[in-house]
Amino acid sequence: MSASAEITTASVRGLACEILLKVDTRKSYADILLDQALKTESLTERDRSLLTELVYGTLRWRGKIDAQLSRHLRRPLEQTDAVLRNLLRLTCYQLVFLDRIPDYAAVNEAVELAKTRGAKAAGFVNGVLRSFLRQTNRNIASTSEDLSPEALAIEYSHPLWLVQRWSEEFGGASAQELMRANNERSPLVLRVNPLQCTREELLHHFAAAGIDASAGNCSPQAIFVQSAGAVENLPGFPRGLFQVQGEASQLVAFLLSPLPGERILDACAAPGGKSTHIAELMNDQGELVAIDRSAPGIERIRQNISRLGLKSLRLLCADIGEKLPSLTAKSFDRILVDAPCSGLGTLRSHPEIKWQRSESDIQRLSRLQAKILRRVAAYLKPGGVLVYATCTLSRAENERNIEFFLAEHPEFELQEAARYLPIQARRMVRDKFFQALPQRDHTDGFFAARMRKGPE
Repeated sequence: MSASAEITTASVRGLACEILLKVDTRKSYADILLDQALKTESLTERDRSLLTELVYGTLRWRGKIDAQLSRHLRRPLEQTDAVLRNLLRLTCYQLVFLDRIPDYAAVNEAVELAKTRGAKAAGFVNGVLRSFLRQTNRNIASTSEDLSPEALAIEYSHPLWLVQRWSEEFGGASAQELMRANNERSPLVLRVNPLQCTREELLHHFAAAGIDASAGNCSPQAIFVQSAGAVENLPGFPRGLFQVQGEASQLVAFLLSPLPGERILDACAAPGGKSTHIAELMNDQGELVAIDRSAPGIERIRQNISRLGLKSLRLLCADIGEKLPSLTAKSFDRILVDAPCSGLGTLRSHPEIKWQRSESDIQRLSRLQAKILRRVAAYLKPGGVLVYATCTLSRAENERNIEFFLAEHPEFELQEAARYLPIQARRMVRDKFFQALPQRDHTDGFFAARMRKGPE
């Protein structure tokens, strides 16, 4: 469909189905696909909002929707044609959660979309949805007192293996609170660029433009935006007055506590939120080497650097897990390892991750993280600071990695995270580690450890 084509309500649902299909079959990221659709299709603000709601809502509640749909199928849902499977999920989400269009019209739209797969497919979709509509109770809320992992997996729409892991690591009640928080909508959070303006000045700009925004709770640079269209259209975006970055993510750079004139390494830098934040905290004085193995990732950092007006960053496309001749041993004052991880702390904004990850991913990633930590340790000066951070909630990727690293590297000492965090965030510490929890802090789930390397 061309950008000039007229978009109808049915077409918005068609777009949503296409995105869900790619997420399901290609393990694509929903936010990237949504961003592409919003930039290339002629959508009204209402339709942009509807498309976003349909995609994220369906992914958020996919587990519970699948359980309900399975009652109306003769064979497992996963064996159903992928297009029809996601069309059914999308329509069931609409029938349960949304009231913009009558039930009969929603079913008719789904049947029309299914006709692209043939008359038999359209009849199948019609039959399943009509059966679904005949249910006496379609309420997503449950009154069941069954607290078994299998029941909780359906109730909170999380995979069974993750329910079991979090119940073991956090306890049953905390795991339920965490999963409940994961199903909430993620707010838009910005980080004010202090080299360009203050938070109060940016809030004033937003208020003058009729944008509902407020100061964050944990980071002194955070702003929550409640009413906004595309981020690029917000006042001050082209001038680099702010960067999109979650509040917990912002706290990692404070934990590193960079100083002007230092030489700093960001070992896994894309998309650049933490790199640019570090440069801002350094007053853009010194040298920040930002490394990422992805060329597109490096390009995204470059674009953000240019927009924010930063000069102290040097970009390097390379794999930090391998030997890097361009870097000199013991040459950095501070190093950040924002490690590739399972991303299980970001399910509010990336609900597809819970359907794409497995236990084996956690084990594979923990090995990679340990390798990166061992590699970067050699580049840190004696007396230097190393911060390890992830956006996941998994002990294998977090505490245990640090425990193993410290056992192998006795020259490193774990430091108390609270001493380096902003005052309002010092409560977000457990056993010297920084830990942000969605159910407690209303942020993404994050983990970070600050370590100092002893003198030679």
